[in-house]
Order: sequence, then C-alpha cells, then structure tokens
Amino acid sequence: MAERSHTRQMIGSLLVGLAIVAVAVAIVTAKFGSTSAAEREAEEERLEQREERLEERQELREERLEDGN
Repeated sequence: MAERSHTRQMIGSLLVGLAIVAVAVAIVTAKFGSTSAAEREAEEERLEQREERLEERQELREERLEDGN
C-alpha cells in the first residue's frame, strides 16, 4: 500500500510539474511569440521618426531664439 501511495504521489508531482511548464511556455509565447520581426522593425522605425521630429523641433526652437537675440 505504501508503494501505491508513493506512485500516486510521484505521478501527481509529475503532472503538476508538466502543468507549470505548460503555463510558463504559454505565458512566454503570449508575451514574445506574437511579435513578429516586421512588427518590431515597424515599432523601431516609428520611434526613430519620433526622435527625428523632436530633434527638428528643438533645432527650430534654437534657431528662433538665435534670430530673436
């Protein structure tokens, strides 16, 4: 009887371990797997364009200040 109890406990532990691994894989896939390389490149391009616009505005402000003085 002790062997049967031990076997059940081992099987239960293995099933719980497999469930934990499955959940971890699902979470990681949901966070990182859905973002394709093209989506990441598009996001990087948007960030670069935003930075360029900010730099251009800053340059225009500086030019206006220089012209005003």
